[in-house]
Amino acid sequence: MGPNNIAVFDRRALRQRRDRAADRTGFGFLFEAAAERLADRLEDVTRRFPVALELGCRGGLVAPRLAGRGGIERLVASDPSPRFAARAAAPRLAADPEFLPFAPASFDLILGALALHWVNDLPGALLQLRRALRPDGLLLVSLLGGETLRELRQAWMEAELEEEGGVSPRVSPFADPRDLGGLLQRAGLALPVVDSDRLTVTYPDALALMRDLRGMGESNAVAERRRRFTRRATLARAAARYAAAFGRPDGRIAASFEIVTLTAWAPHDSQPKPLRPGSARARLAEALGAAEHSAGDRAAPPADCG
Repeated sequence: MGPNNIAVFDRRALRQRRDRAADRTGFGFLFEAAAERLADRLEDVTRRFPVALELGCRGGLVAPRLAGRGGIERLVASDPSPRFAARAAAPRLAADPEFLPFAPASFDLILGALALHWVNDLPGALLQLRRALRPDGLLLVSLLGGETLRELRQAWMEAELEEEGGVSPRVSPFADPRDLGGLLQRAGLALPVVDSDRLTVTYPDALALMRDLRGMGESNAVAERRRRFTRRATLARAAARYAAAFGRPDGRIAASFEIVTLTAWAPHDSQPKPLRPGSARARLAEALGAAEHSAGDRAAPPADCG
């Protein structure tokens, strides 16, 4: 981090939680769903990617879903957690997506299932990924979007206001999908596409949701979070607020997860480019079947019907 950057997330806490999650089983459904989406999108791309990187592999999420797909001769696995990295097939390494150790133009393809929503400097991370791609290389990654855990965020805010008279960051801030296309372009990537899917998962109660987040290694790692234990009254109030606002007829509660997928390419001369202003060979008015007026002209007013 540079002197002018703000550390939104506690990287040390995040790595520790991810290390603990590597020793647990039964908490990977969200990441598996994101990996399935990446593999489906990759199936639509017919070209070859001899050297690929799986970013934030969590022991190898995408690799099993690429079995049988030709064109990937070598897949390098990386994860900020050494324990998760050690569970992936070789070649593998522990690497933080904010500080990538790869030389420029190392990969033809970079994949990552929910690999970027904990980075402090997302524009900087995307710039590093673009540099790590060879010309005409593909970036295909996903992250959690702004609608993720909106119910839990609301329940905590209301509970803390009522019990403690103030609020603290309890749920991570997530990127707005509307901003991500511009960030891809700002990083120098071409042909950006951003799309999102929302998953609704049900739990017996809010406490079960929080246990699941801890099991995933996705619990609160905001740098400005409160470091003391949560009051029992506040926790109980949050669970009650959640059930009251987002409870279902069957007694369970709903939790939203927004998976945002980013697709973009490292620039190359072979890629289509926008036309220069004024280079069109056909007039828009002709295509629309409308009359054309110069900038200084005004259309005649309608006849008086009175």
